[in-house]
Amino acid sequence: MAKTSQKIGDQALLERSHFQQLLDALGKRGYKIAAPTVRDKAIVYDEVASVEELPIGWTDEQGGGTYRLKRQDEPTLFGYVVGPQSWKKYLFPPEIKLWEAKKSSAGFQVSSEKMTPPKMALVGVRACELQAIAIQDKVFSEGEYIDPFYLARRKNIFILAVNCTRAGENCFCASMKTGPRAGAGFDLALTEILDRKNHHFVVEIGTELGAEILAEVSCEKAGEEITAAAEKAIAQASKQMGKTMDTTEIKQLLFRNLENPRWDEVAERCLGCCNCTMVCPICFCMNVEDYTDLKGATAERRRKWDSCFTADHSYIHGGSIRNSSKSRYRQWLTHKLAYWIDQFGTSGCVGCGRCITWCPVGIDITEEVRAIRESALVGTSAVSMKEKSHGKP
Repeated sequence: MAKTSQKIGDQALLERSHFQQLLDALGKRGYKIAAPTVRDKAIVYDEVASVEELPIGWTDEQGGGTYRLKRQDEPTLFGYVVGPQSWKKYLFPPEIKLWEAKKSSAGFQVSSEKMTPPKMALVGVRACELQAIAIQDKVFSEGEYIDPFYLARRKNIFILAVNCTRAGENCFCASMKTGPRAGAGFDLALTEILDRKNHHFVVEIGTELGAEILAEVSCEKAGEEITAAAEKAIAQASKQMGKTMDTTEIKQLLFRNLENPRWDEVAERCLGCCNCTMVCPICFCMNVEDYTDLKGATAERRRKWDSCFTADHSYIHGGSIRNSSKSRYRQWLTHKLAYWIDQFGTSGCVGCGRCITWCPVGIDITEEVRAIRESALVGTSAVSMKEKSHGKP
């Protein structure tokens, strides 16, 4: 199989035996490879050098508050769904130093953190995660306030996406129109096809850089038969979604139900552990903390991940604005599915299902929206009956 030169939108056929060439081509251009790998009984994202470090032959089982890895007979590279980590840790790290100040005879000398992050190739980015990155691009790269730390990392990112050919119990990206097929935002996108005779990948080119990388790899133009098989596998994943969310007028629905009794019910279960926000590929709550040594000779300011589920996150002089589990859960859900649309023109949820999997008590965001919608309909019906009993049309 010879190396071939193709353009944006073309699709190539890459054999499993040549996959290492793709990683090597990225490495030669100075990219560090971040990819899925198995660690601590979970599939996590970490730096790898070899295709053998990928989760070969592993898949995952997920449910409300449950996650398990298990071996499967097929030696797929991407046979899992999503794990506890998201790619935002490479673009919006859990902690960064903003600046440092040192005391000298002339006073304090302040130095900002150098914004020279390494070139990173993110391998195995799912369609829902691509949308999450696109949303964070809006948050940090557009509008009046630009985050230079985010921009410095973002411009050095190569994205090798993977289309889903199976869906998990908690997946609902089809409802959110964010997957399972990667539509945009990638340099290259793979669809893994494994049958009795072959193990290969259909590779779609998304950018000129992606075309240049692929030109260094042994592959050939994908034929109609294999591209049709890839599309069929993706369509099958869409039908396998374990969850759905009705997003019809969801912003208006939530705005009308800020005092719905369902908020009290979910608050009784919520532990306020912040897991849902930590595993979310989009949530970007942060806190800024200042540190100094005992002598007062040095000081620094750091930015860390935070969560709207903590009482301190909404603290101002006099107390916390949201001092109950009910108010904090309501803030989280309505921000993601309603206020976010006003702020950024898109939903703050991509349907990855992580918040369901990693909630210790299995709170299901799709079920909460469904319950509010159903209770709202019951309330509307009751009002209608009352009006009729008073002779109103």
